[in-house]
Amino acid sequence: MNFDVFNGDADGICALIQLRLAEPVDATLITGVKRDISLLKRVDANAGDIVTVLDISLDKNRQPLVEMLDNQVEVFYVDHHQAGEIPEHPGLTALINTDANVCTSLLVDRYLDHRFTAWAVTAAFGDNLEDSAVLAAQGLNLTSAQLDSLRQLGIYINYNGYGSSVEDLYFAPDQLYRLLSGYESPLDFIASRADIYRQLREGYDGDMALAEHTKAEFKTDKVAVFILPDAKWARRVSGVWSNDLANQYPERAHAVLTHNQQGGYLVSVRAPLNNKTGADELCKQFPGGGGRKAAAGINHLPLEFLPTMIQAFEQRYA
Repeated sequence: MNFDVFNGDADGICALIQLRLAEPVDATLITGVKRDISLLKRVDANAGDIVTVLDISLDKNRQPLVEMLDNQVEVFYVDHHQAGEIPEHPGLTALINTDANVCTSLLVDRYLDHRFTAWAVTAAFGDNLEDSAVLAAQGLNLTSAQLDSLRQLGIYINYNGYGSSVEDLYFAPDQLYRLLSGYESPLDFIASRADIYRQLREGYDGDMALAEHTKAEFKTDKVAVFILPDAKWARRVSGVWSNDLANQYPERAHAVLTHNQQGGYLVSVRAPLNNKTGADELCKQFPGGGGRKAAAGINHLPLEFLPTMIQAFEQRYA
């Protein structure tokens, strides 16, 4: 059997689209909302099975990965998040690069010798890697309008992945993957499924309009903290609005907190665009925290930890 395990955001989805365009297989899909990254424990693989893992932290999935390898499961692992020590095992192929300017889809694009680069560009835009996306697109001979279409689609796919549960989303990530897959270019998808594209765009525009009325809870020249309510629109928009703030104020670090149903906060942290480092280290100081150097998060920050988190955030980017 084959299992495809992937993050439910733009990077995870676009990475799998590229791989399956190049290497079609009938696989069981395992994914979830963007913050649902402990996915390998949901894989019921046996000796001889093949598991492809895309865009989820190896460090957060270490135990089930080791168990799979010990059970003679073959694993192909591509990611750009903190990994810790990578196991050495003949059954593991790992393409892991934690550089702040790289994403999983760009790594897959290199692995496939740039066969479906437009999907990697879309993913890079979704991960707010503007310069990396534009650089990767140079060989595609796109018009400025086509490049902007890839930018918007990447943002919309990424936006769709945020929420505390699949019920918060417009499309379940595995459903959206199936809608997108099979198109050799994202531009073909946009032309063929204008209805899906429009639904994502309208949802994004409406949620962003609500977010932009939010005032900073704490702000200096170096950092800003925003708190959103416990509402579906707020959970959907937390990550993409964090990216938008980072683009508007590239000298400043941002933390966007959303009240969650557990009585605490879900936290999205973005390092300054001119200093894309430290977000992962900051978030790892708190239980349930992690991510990558430029963008990281905390799945559940208890209310009483808020002053400590703000203090650590301000000190990190002072």
